[in-house]
Amino acid sequence: MRLAGLPLSTVVLAAVLQHHTRGSGVEYGGLFLAVLVSWASLPGLGEAALIAAGISAAHHHLDLASVVAVAWAGASVGGSLGWLAGMKGGRGLVTAPGPLHHLRLSLIERGDRFYERYGRVAVLFTPSWVAGIHHMRWLRFVVPSAASALVWALAVGVGAYFIGPSVTDIVADVGLAGAALVGALVLVGVVVVVMRRRSPRAG
Repeated sequence: MRLAGLPLSTVVLAAVLQHHTRGSGVEYGGLFLAVLVSWASLPGLGEAALIAAGISAAHHHLDLASVVAVAWAGASVGGSLGWLAGMKGGRGLVTAPGPLHHLRLSLIERGDRFYERYGRVAVLFTPSWVAGIHHMRWLRFVVPSAASALVWALAVGVGAYFIGPSVTDIVADVGLAGAALVGALVLVGVVVVVMRRRSPRAG
């Protein structure tokens, strides 16, 4: 099975761990593993770790760009592993003989049709292993999965940097579309600040 998105994430992570300006590799590695586990199975741990890392960056203990890059890499790899787990084992568990077997088969058939038609959108709102269970093709899965991972890393990581722990409530209230907008606005703000700092002073 080809996991074409993994090399890029691995390169990003390796580059960050070699060239980060603040914090130790252990801290970034812990963030990566926490996010990976969350995106491979169920969310929670990764978000808490990313918020803590964002707040730590705000206190100049970690580098914000490195935090976001590591979180994106962990989410991308974790999403890929979750998809693979659903593809290889999840469907067999759901379709195994037992209670409500016919109902489960019916739900699988409906889900397959849904993912075949709307899979790229569904990936944004469901755990990665669900896409695997419904045999969503890898090439259709990897791009929206990586995009949603990047939006999440920006919205939560940069949001925690500027807002603090309350970013969780904001993301939950506005949903994915709002999180994408918040992430984009925050990113634009960061770029503007960086450009102003790098521009030579007038006079």
